[in-house]
Amino acid sequence: MRLLEYFVVCGIGAEIRTLDGEKGFQGTGVFYLASLLDLYPPPTATPPPPQLPTCVLPAGVEFYSTGFDPSNPLSFPRSYPIVLTEGDGSKIYVSCIAFRDPVCEDIAEAYHIPANSFADKCICLVSRAPSFRLLREVLEEIYLLCFSKNGSSKPLWDVIAHTLSSVPLPTPGKERLLFAIENTLLSVDFPPKDGLPHADISFQPLLQCLDVDNFIKLFTAVLIERRVLLRSNKYSLLTLASEAICHLIYPFRWQHVYIPLLFFSGVDYIDAPTPYMMGLHSGVDTTGLSMDGVVVVDLENNCITTSEEIPPLPEPEMSLLRDEILKLLHPNVVWIDSVKVDRESYEKNARFNSQAWSLRSDVQLRMIFLKFFASILGGYRNFIENTANQVFNTQAFLKKRSRATQQPIDEMLTQFLESQGFLDYLERGLGCNGNGNNLLDKLQDAIGRGQEPLSILPSFSAPADPEIITISDPGLGISGSGARHTYERFPANYRSEEQVEKRKQILSAASGALEYTIKHTPSSPSVYNGDSKGGSLSPRERAAERERMVLDIKVKLQGLWLRLLKLGATDDPLSSFEYGTILALIEIDAEGIGGSGFVECIREHIHSGWKGHLTEEQFIAVKELLKMAITRATSRNDIATIRDALEVSAEMYKKDRNNVPNYVQRHLSSLSIWEELRFWDVYFEYLMECFSNKSANYAALVTAQLIILATHMAGLGLPDTESWYIIETIAGKNNIGYSHIIKLRGYMSHIQQLCVGYWGVYSVKSQSISPLGLPSPRPQDVTTDNQQPAEASGRSWVQSMFSRETTTLRANSFSRVRKWTSDPAKGESGGQPKVQSSIRTLRGHNGAITALHCVTQREVWDLVGDREDAGFFISGSTDCTIKIWDPSLRGNELRATLKGHTRSVRAISSDRGKIVSGSDDHYVLVWDKQTTQLLEELKGHDAEVSCARMLSGERVLTAAYDGTVKMWDVRTDTCVATVGRSSSAILCMEYDDSTGVLAAAGRDAVANIWDIRSGRQMHKLLGHSKWIRSIRMVGDTVITGSDDWTARMWSISRGTCDSVLACHAGPVLCVDYSKSDRGVITGSSDGLVRFWENEEGGLKSSKNVTIHNGAVLSINAGENWLGIGAGDNTMSLFHRPHPKMSSWQLYRTPQKAVAMVRCVASDLERKRICSGGRNGLLRLWDATINI
Repeated sequence: MRLLEYFVVCGIGAEIRTLDGEKGFQGTGVFYLASLLDLYPPPTATPPPPQLPTCVLPAGVEFYSTGFDPSNPLSFPRSYPIVLTEGDGSKIYVSCIAFRDPVCEDIAEAYHIPANSFADKCICLVSRAPSFRLLREVLEEIYLLCFSKNGSSKPLWDVIAHTLSSVPLPTPGKERLLFAIENTLLSVDFPPKDGLPHADISFQPLLQCLDVDNFIKLFTAVLIERRVLLRSNKYSLLTLASEAICHLIYPFRWQHVYIPLLFFSGVDYIDAPTPYMMGLHSGVDTTGLSMDGVVVVDLENNCITTSEEIPPLPEPEMSLLRDEILKLLHPNVVWIDSVKVDRESYEKNARFNSQAWSLRSDVQLRMIFLKFFASILGGYRNFIENTANQVFNTQAFLKKRSRATQQPIDEMLTQFLESQGFLDYLERGLGCNGNGNNLLDKLQDAIGRGQEPLSILPSFSAPADPEIITISDPGLGISGSGARHTYERFPANYRSEEQVEKRKQILSAASGALEYTIKHTPSSPSVYNGDSKGGSLSPRERAAERERMVLDIKVKLQGLWLRLLKLGATDDPLSSFEYGTILALIEIDAEGIGGSGFVECIREHIHSGWKGHLTEEQFIAVKELLKMAITRATSRNDIATIRDALEVSAEMYKKDRNNVPNYVQRHLSSLSIWEELRFWDVYFEYLMECFSNKSANYAALVTAQLIILATHMAGLGLPDTESWYIIETIAGKNNIGYSHIIKLRGYMSHIQQLCVGYWGVYSVKSQSISPLGLPSPRPQDVTTDNQQPAEASGRSWVQSMFSRETTTLRANSFSRVRKWTSDPAKGESGGQPKVQSSIRTLRGHNGAITALHCVTQREVWDLVGDREDAGFFISGSTDCTIKIWDPSLRGNELRATLKGHTRSVRAISSDRGKIVSGSDDHYVLVWDKQTTQLLEELKGHDAEVSCARMLSGERVLTAAYDGTVKMWDVRTDTCVATVGRSSSAILCMEYDDSTGVLAAAGRDAVANIWDIRSGRQMHKLLGHSKWIRSIRMVGDTVITGSDDWTARMWSISRGTCDSVLACHAGPVLCVDYSKSDRGVITGSSDGLVRFWENEEGGLKSSKNVTIHNGAVLSINAGENWLGIGAGDNTMSLFHRPHPKMSSWQLYRTPQKAVAMVRCVASDLERKRICSGGRNGLLRLWDATINI
């Protein structure tokens, strides 16, 4: 592993934009966004953070008329470190040098920047090791080597490449590496791992900025996790002070937002309600922010201000800590505190600390704070309860300390023991007996034995000389010419031809050359109509003229395309200058340069990292332009342009009101080219040329390319019969054999089934006609009252089905089901009364339904009185609301709306008087069912809440994506305990309140069983290989369903797997247990419901139900009734009138309607099933009404 991961150069790039988002050069005195200019080595699996350019130049980039000026200190280079924190809490250390560098000539010319201008540039070294001093030394040597008069013996980027590639991480405590940059020798080593964490910084600057009292106050604010904001006009001081405080709270770790150097445009982050530690330049104005409760530390003026009092540290540790720090301070700092102590104390401290600050002083300071923790946490190991979760008995510890010190329970210590830092310390297991690397425990033991505290450190108890390893540069001095490399500006690294061409295109588009001149078009007389000049051109000159013309059109198209993507919500896309100019280029271009160039612009933009997301206005313009480009290409028989347009249309999309992608490709289905076999035949040959491999199996290669064709056909919405005819014809020409043809037919049938189950039935392609007789740019879709609109999505919907990330699903946009042209029943019912329908559509939510709960009979009496037949449903949605529905009130089912969550609701449960809900906002809310008032906000989970259940005794059980299961006491609004902990997100949970057994499972493919009454984990049930989606617990039996296409039956008492149920062709999404026959029922994404009966030796599949086409989402089995709901909005109710009957019999199923269902709940007592759709509608089926 390398010590130095990346060398990065940031500054003004080819695309200039101000911090406010304005494009182009706006003059001096304005700050611009920084861009990543150069990077070495090329990014690997762990590239540098994308926010790096913004962070290393916090103020942005500014232009200047002069560069370095010895008489102007503001023009001097600045060196400072920054620290970035990744999502997993790991830190990235960056050393920076910012300086003024000449603006590149091509950028100055493109943006009309005054000649000889300068702009801020920053060179950076990125490392995972906290070696601040070394990073700064290496970077300064590279900077000096670049701008020294003597120059370097090798090109600068060769020096950088050798330094980064040749210096590894030294073994801590055992190795010291020596390496050279030109003629400067540098060294690096790390301390042993069993000592204090490596801190390559000096703690003295922080002590020089703050007096002892303010220093301790800052330490206290960080310890109890307040919002802390450091202010200074020096970047380095902000980072070093933040890092120093983080090291002084060792062995605890800061668990919240950590931004030691906040970029200026992120000043609004200060209003964040959660704890943070940030550093902000003192020149940034914060007058518009509330700053309520923020601890502001002014490092320049030795001042701390806050609107909330910071509790003092407990005594006698407070006085001892203060005295120890004073002993370490240099005399020229001690006098600051002398006004608060007597003269004798001042003289004593001055005599004691007459030596200069050194590395040993840093270690002594850290040990002072470690001794402080050892004192206030004396005997804490005796209060770690002997459970699997290592819960700390806070109240018992505080009472014991109060008796020992004869003082009341300390407020600061109470807050600290409840902090995330202390809980993290316990969860990491550092407080467990037997852990030999815990310095806090070692120090407590050493103090108890009367030993010197520093003796616990390996460098003091048994110092050892590290092994010296020298790293040489084999290329140094080989060149015999003795030439030196000098630079007037920091040189750019090598750029590929593609990068150079891309830079040229961006600068050409920015130069203002956006107007299209007709003389350069293919129909221009000067080129094609044989004027005197054109006729005198030689063939080579005409070819060169045409090449220049093509390049000119492509450059102009690039600029027009980028401007087209800036259309706002108030712009008419079809009347815009950009749209009209591109359309003219496509239409009047006889050779197709305009159409192919436009498609190529889109392709290059996508390859550069653009995600393809369009606004409504952009979507309309791009769709119509692609249609014109394909139409013109069809008339020229330009299959290549048609092919490229088809592929890019599968990458661009807009989002509807439900946040569902709607891809451009689906809106190209009206073009006739897709019905022609010749196009798909040529496209297939092109794919074969691109992916041909002599070592590959020919039949498998043909099949793979045909699957690509089938995917595009599905994205266009072609009818299955037409698609299969084309695929079958091409397959027959290539003689791939019947086995592969059968696989292709199965694949096409499968994706057809998936699209119907996921987005609803889509109609055969039809072209709507506008009043002018022209094809309408928008489909005229109509739905019946009982039909819900199919979900709109786009291109690569087949890939979306198999994507592991549910948040990045891409779907194809299928046209909605058209209204029947004739409806005899409707005509015959003229004056007759309306017949009561068995299906009701409940409207109220504005987002997709994400949670649905059916209330049992005993739960509803106190809502509307003693009404035993109520049977309420409670729904949650992405609109952050919860709604209560009473099906007994036809036409007025909505009873109440509960508002309190800020993100999607994922879990709902209830009892007689309360409703509990869990959400993506990490909160668990408890509501009063009668008054619908919010009672409690339960905060403790660190991720989305996935499961919630009300228990007896005013208790709530919740599970979340943070892998924890927590039990709450609603009466005290507190988390009683974390009763279960998994290594990954928990997706499903079951609890038996009579036995206290908890079962939970999720993404780690493990079913965990806990006995929460005894506080122990009973079993880890291993067997599944993928996510566990569903779990059911009945008595001593647990049933799990997994994405590995199997369900398993387990014994709780034995902790073993009794049966593996493996007959599904997709993930098992729901399971249930039938008590009457001791059988199991499973539902899968393959649309099948399987009934498993108990036989000697295990379970056997006895019956399959195939009436559902979509994924089976819910199975609810009772004594005599069984309710099932699927993702294609189909439902079914099964009945077993007598217990002696051998199997369930289908009782009734409602008429199918088009919708994509997210969740289903059943009320077997009243024979009702309710489904929640992605379109925000609930569909309630009452099976007692036989219509």
